[in-house]
Amino acid sequence: MSGRPMPCSPKEIGSLFLFEKLRPEQLGRLCAEGRVERFDPGPVYTEGEPATCFYVMIEGTVVLSRRVGGDDVEVTRTSQRGVYAGAMQAYLGDRLRQVYINSMRVTEPTRFFVLPAGTFADIMREWFPMAVHLLEGLFFGSRSTQAAVGQRERLLALGSLSAGLTHELNNPAAAAVRATAALRERVARMRHKLALIAEGPFSRDQLANLVDIQQRTAERVAKAPALTPLEASDREDALTDWLEDHGIDQGWQLAPTFVQAGLDVDWLEQVAAAVEEEILPGTVGWLNCTVETELLMDEIADSTTRVSRLVDAAKQYSQLDRAPYQVADVHELLDSTLLMLSGKIGSRIRVVKEYDRTLPRIPACPAELNQVWTNLIDNAVCAMDGTGGGTLTVRTALHDDRLLVEFRDTGPGVPPEIRDRIFDPFFTTKPVGRGTGLGLDISRRIVVNKHHGSLDVESVPGDTRFRVLLPLTAAGPGGTALTSDDRTTSQEPA
Repeated sequence: MSGRPMPCSPKEIGSLFLFEKLRPEQLGRLCAEGRVERFDPGPVYTEGEPATCFYVMIEGTVVLSRRVGGDDVEVTRTSQRGVYAGAMQAYLGDRLRQVYINSMRVTEPTRFFVLPAGTFADIMREWFPMAVHLLEGLFFGSRSTQAAVGQRERLLALGSLSAGLTHELNNPAAAAVRATAALRERVARMRHKLALIAEGPFSRDQLANLVDIQQRTAERVAKAPALTPLEASDREDALTDWLEDHGIDQGWQLAPTFVQAGLDVDWLEQVAAAVEEEILPGTVGWLNCTVETELLMDEIADSTTRVSRLVDAAKQYSQLDRAPYQVADVHELLDSTLLMLSGKIGSRIRVVKEYDRTLPRIPACPAELNQVWTNLIDNAVCAMDGTGGGTLTVRTALHDDRLLVEFRDTGPGVPPEIRDRIFDPFFTTKPVGRGTGLGLDISRRIVVNKHHGSLDVESVPGDTRFRVLLPLTAAGPGGTALTSDDRTTSQEPA
């Protein structure tokens, strides 16, 4: 937006604090190459547009704002003479994308001294060469430092996740190994009992009957109901009594296995009615081997399924085979992150999921959102570690046409005096060696800059809530609008 041209007075320009140390000839050059413009209430420039001018306010009121999601969030409002904005980093040239980093508007007729960006860059390099070198070093040095420490933060998180994943994989893998060894022994015992049965004086019909009982027993194991500890104990007592009454030794050892398999006294009565009394003990022993074999195979299946789920969660978390920008289900991302961090969360912290499953899929960078979830969950876990445990609640909901993801913990809370600083780079309250102070800074930049959302915190002792708000639609790479109706396929090598 262009203002109304007005006369430029070197004396007036020299009264602004930014130019008060300049010589008369320098002030004359500013007026010769720059201009004074008067703007009526309204926008002056918009965030994201090419940064063409450097603005210094002479009189009036200026408002600076940043775009967050679909809203313009006011950052600064001031009437102080001499405040400046616009192409403030023009002296960096092509090494930085020269666009306005905020939007500026005025609320009353306001006069600015306006200097073209190219002229501002030339004057800075000509008049203040040492200052330009220092500013360049500060800008690019700070950027390099943040990038290096940010990379270190991601490597630390990856190391922690790798350790947790290794621990989680070890448990089901070890269980499968143990179950396989036990299964080998049970199958050998079944072969031995089958040999004894084959050598016995059984008719063809009796053997067929035994095989039928074995088949029905295996089917019962697959449909075993879940019992409370009290129900299981009562059923074990009843089975033990029945086995002892029928002359079967060590019934107290067989009863727990039968109960785990969902078998009861009625089933034993059916077995007793189907076979001769003299072969009942051998038949029950043989069926016990069948039951143990089925239970061990179930344990192996559960263990390998657990391993498969962990591998799937790792792939979902890392997004290794996915497009970097796609339409994603936040619940899948949250579940994969919670599973990856389950070892770190431990048993002292209870996880409660309050998901609104009706929420649509949203355009996002899933791998980066997973990093946000990791940082927020890690902070919550660390906060509750000092209190011996607590509850982590992860909630999703629709909030003012945006998707809300909230992490609530029962830790001691964030003290009011540091609440405004927790998103600052390198600020941390964790012990030395446990944090770099970049987790929340990285999270905020991912949410705000990459996804045009917002990240804030509300905290009182016993109730701290980090709230992430994400738009339901967003601009994808190249400015292409993505919505929850779009689908992005995985990127496979050609």
